[in-house]
Amino acid sequence: MGTWGSGNFESDTALDHLSMVVDRLVTEVAEAMAGDPVELEPDEYWGVAVPCNLELLHTLVRAGHGAHDLPDAGVITQWKTAFMAVWERSIDGMEPAPGFKEARRSVLNRTFDQLAEATAREAETDPADPSGPGESGR
Repeated sequence: MGTWGSGNFESDTALDHLSMVVDRLVTEVAEAMAGDPVELEPDEYWGVAVPCNLELLHTLVRAGHGAHDLPDAGVITQWKTAFMAVWERSIDGMEPAPGFKEARRSVLNRTFDQLAEATAREAETDPADPSGPGESGR
C-alpha cells in the first residue's frame, strides 16, 4: 500500500483523489439528470456541463482510471435518453445555424455512447470484481 510507483496515480492518496474527482463528476450528472429538465436545455448550464462531465469521465477511463467508480452502462443509456429528449424538444427554439443541430446531435450521442461502451467493456473484462462498475472496486 502507500506508493507503488512514480506515476501520478500510483499511490493510495492519488487514487483517493481520483475517486473524489470521478465521484464529483458522476454526482453532478446524476443530480442534473434527476432535476428539473429545463436545466438540461441546450442554453442552460447543465445542458452544457453534463456532456462536458461525461467527456471528462471518458477521457479518464481511456487513460485507465476511474472505470470502477462509474454507473453501469444502463444508467448512462437512461441518461442519454432523458437528455436527448430535452435537447430535441428545445434545440429548435435556439435557432441554431444550418448544420449545427445535426453536428451537435452527433457529438452528444457519441459522448453518451462512448462512456456507456467503455463502462460495459470494463464490466466484461473484470468479472472477478464483485463490486463491479459503480462501486469502489479498486
